[in-house]
Amino acid sequence: MPAMRFDLSTLYFLAIGTLLLSAGMTLWECRARPERRKELHFLAAGFATLATGCILAMARFHLPGTLGAIAASMIMLSGYLLLFEGVAALGGHRRRAISLALLVALALAWAFAGTRWQQEVWHYFCAGPIALASGLTAWEMWRNDRLHALRSQRIVVAFAAVHALFYAGRALILPLLVSSVGPHLLVTASTVTMYAGVLYSVGLPMALMALLREETHAQLLAASRTDYLTSLGNRRWFFEEGERYIRSAHAQTRVFLLAFDLDHFKSINDRFGHAMGDQALKLFARFARRTVGEGTILARIGGEEFAALLPCRSSAEAISVAQGVAGRFAEVAADPRTGLGVKATVSIGIAELGPDGTELPGLLAAADSALYQAKASGRNRIVLARTEPLAVAN
Repeated sequence: MPAMRFDLSTLYFLAIGTLLLSAGMTLWECRARPERRKELHFLAAGFATLATGCILAMARFHLPGTLGAIAASMIMLSGYLLLFEGVAALGGHRRRAISLALLVALALAWAFAGTRWQQEVWHYFCAGPIALASGLTAWEMWRNDRLHALRSQRIVVAFAAVHALFYAGRALILPLLVSSVGPHLLVTASTVTMYAGVLYSVGLPMALMALLREETHAQLLAASRTDYLTSLGNRRWFFEEGERYIRSAHAQTRVFLLAFDLDHFKSINDRFGHAMGDQALKLFARFARRTVGEGTILARIGGEEFAALLPCRSSAEAISVAQGVAGRFAEVAADPRTGLGVKATVSIGIAELGPDGTELPGLLAAADSALYQAKASGRNRIVLARTEPLAVAN
């Protein structure tokens, strides 16, 4: 059976079809991701522009002089630069100056050398700006910290980086090979280039769509683990992250769990309305986060109840942190200029993770027991598990 061979025209048609299909699918994705509309429009425009460049490349011999080659190369480079802009926009950046500089460089090459060395500019020089645009696309994707946790990010980087290396080889190595082997090598190089283009026109859009879908999934997962009102983690997040935190921190330091409950929260709702109650919860969450620090686990675990896991050198240090949270909250809540303008306090129960590494539910139960003791002792109290009340919050 004879081997299947694709001529250059067939590869061009394949690339055009896949690029136009990718443009359409990318635009369709805007319906599901309206917050990414600008980025998706850049990417869709990039795919459609590359398809247009391929059409002009096929028809360039039917246009007068160097017009076809100039138009095809400029439009193709514009397509790559639109993809670069779209990827940069995913990270909140704009790279118009770089894109304009590459377009100007290619235009100058055609202006000064196109008439005399048309084949050299088309086969070799045009590959340089494409290599740079693809390399910059890989670099922009790699440096996007927002997407580092997504596995698809590395796939997009790989596609763009390999494409950049391929075109760098066409710009720098192909001239040497042609000079030593002969100009007939250009036919093979053109076929290989279009084959690589077809793979790129399929692989990159798929990788970008996978990235955006993975980002959506990550956002939904984060939303399912976040308390909408306070922007703290919720109960699910607390237990998932808390178990990991205990495993990593317990061997290095003492770990304490602080359980918080806003005092007389129902009466605040009844007297001042639910909007005031919501403000009290948000106010407490804000000042609790500032006091316990960013390296701790702090969550709203239900209603007016919060919990925090933090490393402390001693129970006295844990009590000091609790006093800081309670005192600051009561002070700010009473101030009508910065807080609620009403009296609001918090009761706190504290439990220490034992040397046996008690599981988180048991640790929370111990802190809750101390919290109930604080409530029974008159509220606005801090109680360490298995001890008498240790301090008045304010």
